Order: sequence, then C-alpha cells, then structure tokens
Amino acid sequence: MNQAYKSYTADDHEVWRLLFERQLEKLPGLASKDYLEGIEKAGFTADHIPDFEKELNPRLQALTGWSVIGVPGLVPIKEFFELMAARQFPASTWLRRRDQLEYLEEPDMFHDTFGHVPLLTNKAFCDFLAEFSKISLKYIEDEAAVSMMQRLYWYTVEFGLVREDNQLKIYGGGILSSSGESEYSLHSDVPARVPYNMEEIIATEVKIDEYQKKYFIIDSYEQLFHSLPEFEKVLEQQLLVCQ
Repeated sequence: MNQAYKSYTADDHEVWRLLFERQLEKLPGLASKDYLEGIEKAGFTADHIPDFEKELNPRLQALTGWSVIGVPGLVPIKEFFELMAARQFPASTWLRRRDQLEYLEEPDMFHDTFGHVPLLTNKAFCDFLAEFSKISLKYIEDEAAVSMMQRLYWYTVEFGLVREDNQLKIYGGGILSSSGESEYSLHSDVPARVPYNMEEIIATEVKIDEYQKKYFIIDSYEQLFHSLPEFEKVLEQQLLVCQ
C-alpha cells in the first residue's frame, strides 16, 4: 500500500509535531542511545510527517537494508511476519486525531514510525526481527505457537528495556510512543523489572489495555538475536506439552 503522503492535512502534520516534540522532550534521559541516534539517522523532524518513499526508506536501505511499507492498520499475523522476514516493516498510514493524543487502542502511524523505526537503523535489532519472523512463519498455523510468538514480540519489540552503562533504558516502541508509560516503565514502583528469560516471557500473559506489570531487561540487541535458537527450542518443547 502506498502511504498517499499528499493526503495528510496540515492538522495531521500539526498532530505529528505535538506528539514528536512532547516525546522528544521526555526521552533523552529514558530511551536507549541506539534509539535516540536512530531518530536522527532516520531523518525524523518535528515539522512534518516522515515520507516513507522519498525520505525514510533510502536512509534505512543504506543503513540496514530495511524499508517501511504502508498498511491501512493491523495486518494478518502471517502477512506481518512475511513482510518482516523480507525486511519490510509494516506501518499504519493513518494518524490519530488531536483528541486522541493520550491513548489509542490500535497502533497508528506515530506509534509505528516514531516508536519502532529508529531502531531499524540498528543492525543487530534488525537481524533479530528478520530471523524471529522466519522462525515464526514455520509455526504460524499452530495457535499455541502464535500465542508464544506474540508474547516474545510484546515483551521485547513493544515493551522491552535494555541495560546501558548500568542504567535501564527503553527500547520497546509501545513505551517510547507513550507519554505516560515512558515515565512509568522506569520510575514507577508498581511493575517488576526482571532479566530477559525466554521461559518466563513465554509464560507471561499479554495485557493490552493497561500499563505493564512486568518488563524484561536485555543487556544488548545482540542478546536478542542470539536468544532465538533458545526461543525455537522452548517453543517446540511447549508445543509437545500441549499435544
């Protein structure tokens, strides 16, 4: 699907600016350095919505071989993993309204691009996404396997924390695009923050309508990639139990 960039209104660009500036004011002390550097590498600015075809994709292609492809909203899970296995990140093309600045039930273009795209400039993270998607496609017809895939994706790509220089930082796009959860994830006394553990991740249910009660901490993006053989091993073990 084409982004249909010319269809964005002046108000759409203003909503992008409001969201962008608010998050960029918060995130320098909270977000992973690779994410913050990725904002600049991706060419994001406050004054306009990023143009996937003309601005964003040439930069990503040069850095990691990835590109962003516009989609109307959530895509079927098989199609989602097929795109990512081909190093194409599906991003919604619609943007929230002014009265939706604080909360959305469904990911919009700001979540997908501001939240996720900056880390598509990081090779190790990109390799994790592509390989994870290839593994997931092998088990895509098994409902129990799909649930485990969703949990790993949720607690890493969407709501993951990383340890940098002995400090916790955010790399999950679901946190980075949320004004409230970006503070809560690191500073609240409510959630548990635990080391990255594949078996525990796969056993932890996903909560989509509230802030997380548990965050998993990686030590590096390379750790994500190198954990994938363990993911497939644990997945197969769990599937045997389910039979």
